[in-house]
Amino acid sequence: MTVLYIVIALVLIFDFLNGFHDSANSIAIVVSTKVLSPVVAVTLAAFFNFIAFVFFPMKVAHTIGGDVVRQDVVNMTVIASALVAAIIWNIITWWIGLPSSSSHTLVGGLVGAAVMHSGFGVIILSGFLKIVSFIFIAPILGMVMSFLISSLVVFLFRKVTPSNVDKLFRKLQIISSSSLSLGHGGNDAQKSMGIIWLALIVSGLATKNDPIALWIKLSCQTAIAMGTLFGGWRIVKTMGQKITKVKPFEGFCAETAGALTLFGATGFGIPVSTTHTITGAIIGVGARKGASAVKWGVTKKIFWAWILTIPVSAFIGGSMYFFFNWVFNA
Repeated sequence: MTVLYIVIALVLIFDFLNGFHDSANSIAIVVSTKVLSPVVAVTLAAFFNFIAFVFFPMKVAHTIGGDVVRQDVVNMTVIASALVAAIIWNIITWWIGLPSSSSHTLVGGLVGAAVMHSGFGVIILSGFLKIVSFIFIAPILGMVMSFLISSLVVFLFRKVTPSNVDKLFRKLQIISSSSLSLGHGGNDAQKSMGIIWLALIVSGLATKNDPIALWIKLSCQTAIAMGTLFGGWRIVKTMGQKITKVKPFEGFCAETAGALTLFGATGFGIPVSTTHTITGAIIGVGARKGASAVKWGVTKKIFWAWILTIPVSAFIGGSMYFFFNWVFNA
């Protein structure tokens, strides 16, 4: 039982860091457009992060807990190694201000530790490839939708004065930012729920047919909300202004596109990166103004972080599994 408690504690630490690391995804645009102050924006984001479990089914949690690696092969050392790997990579990317994916960090760590434990046969290929494919699909969806939504808004409001457009979308951006936070909490917190559920199955305290308990939902939503409340300020500047300059109506379009993508992915049980999604959406509203409006040098660094996250996390997860086995068997 002691090992289970340690794993649950690691899950909640990871979940807190997830919110801390990804808070910029929800608030960067609404803060950079000066619609909300950072304190108000973070508080609002944390609230919608917390209540997200009320709105979404637990499909993402079941994907993480049952569709990435075989439950009958995994043990608690594998799970602990994956969590430590995810925590390490989250801290590194937060420290250097790089908006990487907490979701793919966790998946990478889990796969790396599981492979070190039982070989490549432990990977459920269909589930793993589905998650990997959305490294590319999610930002593309966000980009296309934000491009289309912003183009439609420009067309519909072409005869309205810029000041009136600005006033309207300053109000609407509060709704779009809140929706994005709701989508973030709905998708990301479930990944931690899935790991606790998996740990309970491995410990013999639950079966794969059992529902996700309320205490798991509340603890994970609380952890991610608290992480968001404290905020990952190092990433705010990158997400808010370094990719492209954003006006309130563009912020509304990007956040709406990001929220819709997250809602859809969560509904289908697909773990996606909020970071990937909103970055694609920001690029989409920038691209509407022309390719020169997007600072592609910044986006290249972000893309490289996306590509490297799973393999690097897998390496760290495998290394941690080797280390823990060495320590406990020495």
